[in-house]
Amino acid sequence: MSYLFSSESVSEGHPDKVADQISDAILDEFLRQDPDSHVACETLVTTGLVVVSGEVESKAFVNLHDIVRTTIDKIGYNKSEYQFDAQCCGIINALHEQSPDILRGVKREGRDGLDKVGAGDQGMMFGYATRETESFMPVGLELANRLLLELAVLRRDANDIPYLRPDSKSQVTIEYGKNHTPSRINSIVLSTQHDPFDQDDALMLEKIRSDIKEILIPRVIDQCPENLRAMFDSEIQYQINPTGKFVIGGPHGDTGLTGRKIIVDTYGGRGAHGGGAFSGKDATKVDRSAAYAVRHIAKNLVAAGVADQVLVQVAYAIGVVEPMSVFVDTYGSSKVKETDSEIARKVMELFDLRPAAIIRDYQLFNPIFSETASYGHMGREPGVKMVDFGIDGEKDERSVETFTWEKLDRVEDIRTAFQL
Repeated sequence: MSYLFSSESVSEGHPDKVADQISDAILDEFLRQDPDSHVACETLVTTGLVVVSGEVESKAFVNLHDIVRTTIDKIGYNKSEYQFDAQCCGIINALHEQSPDILRGVKREGRDGLDKVGAGDQGMMFGYATRETESFMPVGLELANRLLLELAVLRRDANDIPYLRPDSKSQVTIEYGKNHTPSRINSIVLSTQHDPFDQDDALMLEKIRSDIKEILIPRVIDQCPENLRAMFDSEIQYQINPTGKFVIGGPHGDTGLTGRKIIVDTYGGRGAHGGGAFSGKDATKVDRSAAYAVRHIAKNLVAAGVADQVLVQVAYAIGVVEPMSVFVDTYGSSKVKETDSEIARKVMELFDLRPAAIIRDYQLFNPIFSETASYGHMGREPGVKMVDFGIDGEKDERSVETFTWEKLDRVEDIRTAFQL
């Protein structure tokens, strides 16, 4: 029997994502100057105002105001009529030192090497992967992200659809058939902020709906791999700007906070999500770093042929080096003789999940987090970027790897372990 499953995404101009991007840009600057920085940065954005708070332990000196304004301008909030403008918004800095009670658990005195760093908090983290797409991500979230990424390109080009503003949301509902296989797109919901039009609301809405269907959708289809392209058909139900008008948006329309889009950040509601958000946190916070590690594990397990979909859970206690538990669920899709609990034991043998090992293996001491703060932390292509390390005026440019947890670099190890 068929069923429907929906996933949503939001653009970089969504107020919660504005907050995420500011928090991660601040984190990156601390790490650029001092890779040993401990940062837990929370941001609130609203009409004409940014409030940054949190706890930091670092040798770096960060010009917070410049980072905030540069980030907002890059997103596209650079006009006074948006009521949230990179050049004119107020900024309140409420960062303070990290609690020594937390720090003593993270920096374990008398320990060396990989046992020196304890987990920055208790909690459970999940990683998920599925064969539904080439990125091993759920197809609904993949398409929801593709819609908004292409919409952002159209907004910045300002040619084919010149009236777009930064805030937008998408939602894609997928119809699944036998064996939980995605078969087609049932519906697409898309809301995009726009300039006011010199015509009545009905004509404005008709223009937006026409441009989305005739310009955006064909461009997205053209860029999809063949299996996703085949899911678009004439029976798709569209809801485009269903309220009829979306001129007021961004932080002026809705207050934004760091960490409020955790399902967008991970798997669109598939699999599971742990108890913590990601943005603004350095890698000693295992609710971020361990979530990346178990995504890497799940993706490599599926790519190796262990199962068609995999959920991996890991749990920690604050200040403790070794994880409290590792759990694997293959949803009955396993291709190996081992049970799920036996797969979990092999995972513990193959992967080092101590916090310091995760930071080392995925190079999470580098300033690579700003790029994660919109369009998802998972399912992205690994890459390389150049970073000028050290304080201003010092030249120490190096290449650093990004989205390292998306690499398929343990497939052969897994195949050997499971005799595949």
